[in-house]
Amino acid sequence: MYNKNIDYLYTVWIGSNPKPGKAWNDSNLATCQGQTQPLSGSSYPEGLPPAIAVVKEVLNNMTTPVTLLDITTLSQLRKDGHPSVYGTNGENENDCSHWCVAGVPDTWNELLYAILVSSD
Repeated sequence: MYNKNIDYLYTVWIGSNPKPGKAWNDSNLATCQGQTQPLSGSSYPEGLPPAIAVVKEVLNNMTTPVTLLDITTLSQLRKDGHPSVYGTNGENENDCSHWCVAGVPDTWNELLYAILVSSD
């Protein structure tokens, strides 16, 4: 149920990674092409972007209650969720910064929906 007295903000940002192999602990990988499995484990090898700590600190110091739906780690672990060479420009461009639908964005939406319907 939507509460008209509450402002909702849904923002997603994930920076593209020019060297995904390094971030995924596999120096042989230059792109996301051919990735069919997410990273194993529950933490990203390179850790969280520094901006996340800033956002969390700001939210913790706010007097107005705010809920953060942090999809950062969930998204970072999905190296298999990018269009790769199956995007708009095909073999000419390897798209490792956007996400496939259906896929990772559907998970974001389901989590957001769960928060919206459970909050009173």
